[in-house]
Amino acid sequence: MSHPLNPSFSPKAWDGVIRMPVEGRTAKPRSAGLTMVIDKNVGPRQLEDLLDLAADYIDVIKLTFGTSAFYSDVLLKAKTERVRAAGVEIMPGGTFLEVAVWQGVVDAYLRRARDLGFTTIEVSDGTIDIDPATRADVIKRSLDRGFKVITEVGKKDPTDVVPVALMHELIGWDLATGASKVIIEAREAGKGVGIFDKDGKTRLDEMEAIVAGVADLGSLIWEAPLKNQQQDLILRFGPNVNLGNIPPEEILALEALRQGVRGDTLKNAYLASRRS
Repeated sequence: MSHPLNPSFSPKAWDGVIRMPVEGRTAKPRSAGLTMVIDKNVGPRQLEDLLDLAADYIDVIKLTFGTSAFYSDVLLKAKTERVRAAGVEIMPGGTFLEVAVWQGVVDAYLRRARDLGFTTIEVSDGTIDIDPATRADVIKRSLDRGFKVITEVGKKDPTDVVPVALMHELIGWDLATGASKVIIEAREAGKGVGIFDKDGKTRLDEMEAIVAGVADLGSLIWEAPLKNQQQDLILRFGPNVNLGNIPPEEILALEALRQGVRGDTLKNAYLASRRS
């Protein structure tokens, strides 16, 4: 049952007074402008608060790494049910899927994920090596069991760099196989991996190199846990860029960035209006 305070069932507090400075923000259900939350240990009462406050702005909750292994069966089923009731997708982390591939238990993993109430499967090889044929097979098996599939490209070890040309190939193969989106790896820290340097600053040249080989930029989800990273991506791609690894406590702050009611994107919108 949905909570009576769920924002989906009532007008917003400032409707009719404030018009969002950045227009065009997509509404749920949406395929562009996704926000994926990284959930490391959100408990039942935290979850209620999070969904009551921000369900309209969350598209996917990822129980990151293998954290779902430490829930009781009853608690995890209750959590996935509550998330689904709020109109939010929920998935276990890609690292957990990598363990299933390594141990040769993918079918059992998918059956249990379905029984536990997950709606989406993340397919990644951020830690272990998975050959393209196995990767495609896991995607297909996940789809056959009724899951949405989101894949990930990139390695978690900063010294194990995936060439951009290979990333382009993997993105194309994954989408052709049936993945709905492809995540660009940045880990939960957002430092020293992918398009971010060791201080978390955006490496614009690396970002543009990835973009140059992707036909549909809406197919990408950029992991961007830090505010400066979110800002860079929003200013480059607009309010409906797909963003992942967003901490639960940052959801409304990110939405403020998207819609221009936070200083940096407000200034950009204000200056644009002055020029028009």
